[in-house]
Amino acid sequence: MKHNAKSIRPFIGAKNFETSRSFYRDLGFEEVTLGDSMSVFKSGNMAFYLQNAYVKDWVDNTMIFMEIDDVNRFYDELLALDLPGKYENVRLTPIRVESWGKECFLHDPAGILWHFGEFS
Repeated sequence: MKHNAKSIRPFIGAKNFETSRSFYRDLGFEEVTLGDSMSVFKSGNMAFYLQNAYVKDWVDNTMIFMEIDDVNRFYDELLALDLPGKYENVRLTPIRVESWGKECFLHDPAGILWHFGEFS
């Protein structure tokens, strides 16, 4: 099968929709409101849908990997944002070096785990 895909847009949940919307705007994503209970957040050609829906088992098992060009710079920018100081339950984990490259981790206010990675 040949895919002529232009994007993949995962759907993620929010424990508190307004808090998560604010968090993702602070993280640098551009928000497009699609209604009272859904927004799409964009960064360049990539996007994801945030919905006003929370299922603990689903959210607790959601991980998103975002490839970035420079993990060290990105991590420093995350530190400067002080998201854990601004949002309850947000956790930032320092850069980890692996055989394939390096990454840092960020839990959003609902518990979604983001991996920000740079391949070697």
